Amino acid sequence: MNKELLKYIKASPTPYHAVSHTATVLRENGYTEIRENDEWKLEAGKGYYVTRNGSSLISFRVPKGDFDGFMMTASHGDSPTFKIKENPVISDGKYLRLSVEKYGGMLCSTWLDRPLSIAGRIMVRKENGFESRLVDLKDVSALIPNVAIHMNRNANDGMSYNPAIDMPPIISSGAGTETFLDKIASAADAKKEDIITTDLFLYNSQDGIEWGDFISSPRLDDLQCAFSALRAFVDSEKDDVKNMPVYCLFDNEEVGSRTKQGAASTFLYDVLCRIVFALDGSDEDYRRKVASSFLVSCDNAHASHPNHPEYSDKNHTVYMNGGIVIKYNANQQYTTDAVSSALFRLVCEEAGVPCQSYANRADMPGGSTLGNIANTQVSLNTVDIGLAQLAMHSSFETAGALDTEYLVRALTVFYKKHLSIGQDNSYELI
Repeated sequence: MNKELLKYIKASPTPYHAVSHTATVLRENGYTEIRENDEWKLEAGKGYYVTRNGSSLISFRVPKGDFDGFMMTASHGDSPTFKIKENPVISDGKYLRLSVEKYGGMLCSTWLDRPLSIAGRIMVRKENGFESRLVDLKDVSALIPNVAIHMNRNANDGMSYNPAIDMPPIISSGAGTETFLDKIASAADAKKEDIITTDLFLYNSQDGIEWGDFISSPRLDDLQCAFSALRAFVDSEKDDVKNMPVYCLFDNEEVGSRTKQGAASTFLYDVLCRIVFALDGSDEDYRRKVASSFLVSCDNAHASHPNHPEYSDKNHTVYMNGGIVIKYNANQQYTTDAVSSALFRLVCEEAGVPCQSYANRADMPGGSTLGNIANTQVSLNTVDIGLAQLAMHSSFETAGALDTEYLVRALTVFYKKHLSIGQDNSYELI
């Protein structure tokens, strides 16, 4: 399972690549692509997927009969990194560097002295327009150098990083004849003069590894959950379901989700509405089905740190290899409540999977995730869960070797269920 996960991560250096690779997996399993600007004609028993901006994806399977609601998972494909600016190259005659800016909140120190590559998408001119092409240099193409301890004697006493001064990577000594855009054009099989503009990012090009009880890799947050949910979605096909399984992979969670392709957009709402309408349902049918739906928001969680256990709440300490983490927050940074927690705990029990409870220390505010943001567009029962990991937002993160399979097993059970809500406020997963 972890070998498959690390292969998925390696194929997904950016959200564009994550969506492209996920779409390939879906097509290999019989799913058909549909586009937002086409008329949707859906057939019972078949699976479909739709993308937005090339960086977010929603997939679903149409049941053979009527269905009560949607059983959904949502993860995100973006990770903290550095975006390469429009005018990319800085030259002083001796070094060529890249002009970059921070995307999301990363641990800057972990990006120093790492082998970095470059990936993203470029817009290539065509007659009367352009097309989008993915690009991935794959080989080591950049490095952000540290300042030697001899020159900065305070480097181990606490360091503040200025992204404009400390973080631009070097790409050449300045003596080479091949330009930065030459490399990008060659990797995308395009002519340099046909490149109109780009969306390019740095990424850690180290391979992920499994060692002892752990796995370490770039972008575990949140590709570990994205992979696990995808594997469960594909593995959970069942003919007699009374739900519609839905898999969501959103972009821009690390910067607040408030984009046309983020969880705060209308993407999920638009897709669910169009599904119901394409199956001859009404607006009333849509609202009834959403009221009988359940969303599992999947985004990794903070494991207790072996050197700093004081950062964890003593009653809500979670560990790698301890099972799926259910996340709670009184101020609704996480959507979990008693109803959604109880529902998901029943799923874990049936799957034979352990689960843990996480909450921040009361004096340490934490981050939010995409569950509560997606709920502003499609309001339904939602639980926030994840897998415990160390060094979240590092360029190389660590998680438990057992936990990927735990999540796949639980979500496979989840996708085969449907939610029934009784008049007496009783809930059943059948």
